[in-house]
Amino acid sequence: QLQLVESGGGLVQPGGSLRLSCKASGFTLDNYAIGWFRQAPGKEREWVACISSSSDSRGYKGSVEGRLTISRDNAENTAYLQMNRLKPWDTATYYCAATSRSCEPRMRAFPFWGQGTQVTVSS
Repeated sequence: QLQLVESGGGLVQPGGSLRLSCKASGFTLDNYAIGWFRQAPGKEREWVACISSSSDSRGYKGSVEGRLTISRDNAENTAYLQMNRLKPWDTATYYCAATSRSCEPRMRAFPFWGQGTQVTVSS
């Protein structure tokens, strides 16, 4: 079974940091671009970051660039999202996804999805 599993979410105060992980099983991530998406209550799911299969390019949603860093470790078959200086509006369920295509913000371009990890930024 092809599966992605997110971890690392939790409750953090504004200004704090979290590191999300996305580990693949059933396949290797070497030839896949990896995207991170998030969905807040009552809102549509939105793209936040993506990294190419070779890590030679990265893209970020404008409002998070400078605070979030996407990376990957192919030896561990895992991708990461380092989140710094978190804001209350970062509160959402965060999902990782993989595609054999190039990075793009469309959800439908990503055939493999994790089940999400909750991030809550609150004092």
